Amino acid sequence: MEIKEENGGRVISVFMLVMLNVSIMASLRNLPLVAEYGLGCIFYFLIVGITFLVPAALVSAELATGWPKSGGIYVWVREAFGDRWGFFAIWMQWVHNVTWYPAILAFVATTLGISFYPSLASNKYFVLSVVLIGFWGLTLLNFLGIKTSGLFSTIGVISGTILPGIFLIFLGFGWLLLGHPSNISFSWGALVPDFSRIENIVFLGGLFLAFAGLEVSAGYAGEVRNPQRNYPTAILSAGLITFFLFMLGSLAIAIVIPDANLSLVSGLIDALYIFLKTFHMSWLVPLLGIMLVYGAIAEVNSWIIGPVKGLYMTCIHGNLPPIFQKRNKANVPVNLLIFQAIIVTIASFVFLLMPSLSSSYWILTALSIQIYLIMYILMFAAAIRLRYTMPEVPRAYKIPQPHTGIWLIATLGMCSSFFALFLVFIPPAQLHVGNLFFYEFFLALGLVIMSVIPLFIHAFRKPSWEISLD
Repeated sequence: MEIKEENGGRVISVFMLVMLNVSIMASLRNLPLVAEYGLGCIFYFLIVGITFLVPAALVSAELATGWPKSGGIYVWVREAFGDRWGFFAIWMQWVHNVTWYPAILAFVATTLGISFYPSLASNKYFVLSVVLIGFWGLTLLNFLGIKTSGLFSTIGVISGTILPGIFLIFLGFGWLLLGHPSNISFSWGALVPDFSRIENIVFLGGLFLAFAGLEVSAGYAGEVRNPQRNYPTAILSAGLITFFLFMLGSLAIAIVIPDANLSLVSGLIDALYIFLKTFHMSWLVPLLGIMLVYGAIAEVNSWIIGPVKGLYMTCIHGNLPPIFQKRNKANVPVNLLIFQAIIVTIASFVFLLMPSLSSSYWILTALSIQIYLIMYILMFAAAIRLRYTMPEVPRAYKIPQPHTGIWLIATLGMCSSFFALFLVFIPPAQLHVGNLFFYEFFLALGLVIMSVIPLFIHAFRKPSWEISLD
């Protein structure tokens, strides 16, 4: 991160803030989710961008510049609603990753399989083995501290996400320019999705997870010169870059793979394989597979310690039992990392219970979406409350208008979050999810358990749990 001294303070360039936000949002594994909708995905990108991405970015910027202390969402919600709900919010931010990790590592497994031994790509036991070995391996890597894993993640984001994404888009353009047949219709009518059944739009919920995470980068808003103007500019720029990367990448996949044959897990590498085989460049498939795998693993690695450290910050107020407070010589909360890996292991066995890898991938993604959106609902509510209870706190960036602006932006974000939270309870029409009762029960029980645990811990906390983090 390029930070320079200017006028006595640390200033991050707008360009670097844009790149930071792109790295947080841009994940190629999400492309098959919206590729299902063909040209209609443009409509969904616009809806989620306006109703969720923009409100989340602006609200988190105001909160981060008003309360810039370490802790992020924990501090913001704690100041608004008290320690119990602050702890609840940071817990939900952390635990949503627990179901997200198996999903993205399943993408790693299928990409490896198609790149080197295609029959393994649909083998549930191979996928489960890669998920477990990969996550426990990354957990042990993070025992060494963030400096050791930081370079690994930085290189991975560039080589495994940005470059393959741009290459995929160029392949799509080349496919059309050379006159190859397309599986989607390029017409004005195709821009409007099919709203005849709500089951047809369930994958829309996946975009909320794809565009989530900006509250992490909001901590840098106060280090941008003239944040009232430059921070929204950076967010808008990052949103546009991510929008076009996702949109054009999704369309490239939809061009060569019909809806009926599109896998949510392997759709990306499947499309690359078809492109490269047609263009007589099949020799590039293993190389691109390795790049995509590296990018996905780097993405997991970049998230694996950050939320854990955020949760660990609550120890200063005694919110974690002593067993989770142990740190090693690298100042890493090792028992929290091990606890996280155990939950990921349990969640990963859903791959053996669902009828297909795509349905397993989706149900884990759906649960992750629901958990994360609860945190966002609390964040939006906290922003409104703090405008009334702490108006005197200076905010380097502030949503315009004393109360109208914050009510409009935060309410829009809350409404879209509630909508997506309940939307993903509906099985998508594009997938066979097997037993409907199991699908609903898994999501409902998972959401209840993950929500009750932090409230239970907080209710039985003891004064002796409080520690100094120095």
